[in-house]
Amino acid sequence: MSDTPTAEQLTDGLVRLLTTEKRAADIYAGNPQKGGVGRVFGGQVLAQALQAAQASVTDGKTAHSLHAYFLRGGKEGIPIEYRIQRDFDGRSFANRRVVASQEGDDGTSIPILNLTASFQTPEDGLEHVDSPMPDVAGPDELKSDMEMRLQMVDALGDKLDESQRKFMLRPRPIEMRTIDRLHWMNSEPRPPHAHTWFKTAAPLPDDPNLHRAVMTYASDYTLLGTSALPHGLSWMRGELVGASLDHAIWFHREARADEWLLYVTDAPWSGSGRGFNRGRIFNRSGELVASVAQEGMMRKRKKKPD
Repeated sequence: MSDTPTAEQLTDGLVRLLTTEKRAADIYAGNPQKGGVGRVFGGQVLAQALQAAQASVTDGKTAHSLHAYFLRGGKEGIPIEYRIQRDFDGRSFANRRVVASQEGDDGTSIPILNLTASFQTPEDGLEHVDSPMPDVAGPDELKSDMEMRLQMVDALGDKLDESQRKFMLRPRPIEMRTIDRLHWMNSEPRPPHAHTWFKTAAPLPDDPNLHRAVMTYASDYTLLGTSALPHGLSWMRGELVGASLDHAIWFHREARADEWLLYVTDAPWSGSGRGFNRGRIFNRSGELVASVAQEGMMRKRKKKPD
């Protein structure tokens, strides 16, 4: 029997990961990633914090935006606590402030992320869209992310150590199909633009809050790497040191994260050890469903003296 998890098992694992548990009034806990090593993926902390905030809003309002700052890297293997502050509850809008913390080595609570989410009662209003979906190849015409990673691992051979190889080939609950060559695929400098289709590996429950959380989780993939493209450098090849500094999402319309979504990213600026990145998420019908922005630390790794 194969040890490789099925698409359903991977997706079920993601649902469990992003389902926060209420521990007390306005206090929630997020489970660690099973088998996780090193630093917690930023998209996980964002999505769990959003889920905790969404669980505290029970009057029909839905999240329309979030703004977060990463304070320090979280540690894999231990739970994350999410404390909610109910800053505002109005007729049309509500606001929740979330502090994500982990227990430090000395037993004290150490904040790793601050997030503020805004909620709105659904309503009809003036509409316009001035952001057409790019005319790009559909997901059915593209190789899967895993096929691309297998090719890259074969090409790099002994240049990858065993931990890098395992990371590259780890089964993922988010299936991705990339139209362009991302930073880890190519060492040639190129314009800071990328287009990637993504969805969960298997169907999700019909819970709009969960679909927003999964979109939030996936929005942290490929984004920071867009600002690395003009430099021809990559974290995967050990050429860069980086970390997300902040992250913002605006949800424009409901979307299913288990159906193909196109993530269009660009990076208008990098400098001073930082890279600024933007993202737009479209459904297969070409409708803009969300917008994303993120700035991250991006530094060229200094070679150790011989």
